[in-house]
Amino acid sequence: MDTSGQKPVIGILGGICSGKSTVAGEFAKLGCKVIDADKIAHELVQKEAVREKIVGLFGRAILDSAGQIDHRKLADVVFADAEKLLSLNKITHPFVLERAEELIRQYNQQSQVKAIVLDMPLLVEVGWAERCDKLVFVDCRQELRADRAKKMGIFDENQIKIRENFQISLDKKVDIADNAINNNSEFSALVSQVVSIFSNVVNNG
Repeated sequence: MDTSGQKPVIGILGGICSGKSTVAGEFAKLGCKVIDADKIAHELVQKEAVREKIVGLFGRAILDSAGQIDHRKLADVVFADAEKLLSLNKITHPFVLERAEELIRQYNQQSQVKAIVLDMPLLVEVGWAERCDKLVFVDCRQELRADRAKKMGIFDENQIKIRENFQISLDKKVDIADNAINNNSEFSALVSQVVSIFSNVVNNG
């Protein structure tokens, strides 16, 4: 994929609350541009046409008091039913991937950008592993991930397991990754690992 004029694309893999966005943020400090798929999806559902489609599928119970989609209510509905999750993904994924491609084209034109990082929860599932020059797996023990999720007020350990049942297993993601970052200890250790991978990607292609 790495042809003349194109920046290296780094895909971040890992479990829920493993620290993928933290790793992406450290790459950003080194001169990379991060494409955050969750952020794109959140912006997308604010658009009236998309919101109407989603409400049409799942009903007004997923809305908050201001008539906007409540992401937690929506998640509770779709992660309880594989068919509903598939229906939601059919609405959102084409838009998210199209926007990601637009951003990749933009960043390839910017000389100061060293590499492009994809922070995309379903990177492998949507077939974008092949879009990446390097795949980096963020390894974090399940109890640590559950603790982080709890502190952030997102969901409990059981909900993590439910959500990850809809994804390719972490073992498979480890197998296809080019590099792994150990995120089971101090933040400084994570930073040094990111710097090492970044140096390898940018200097060696």
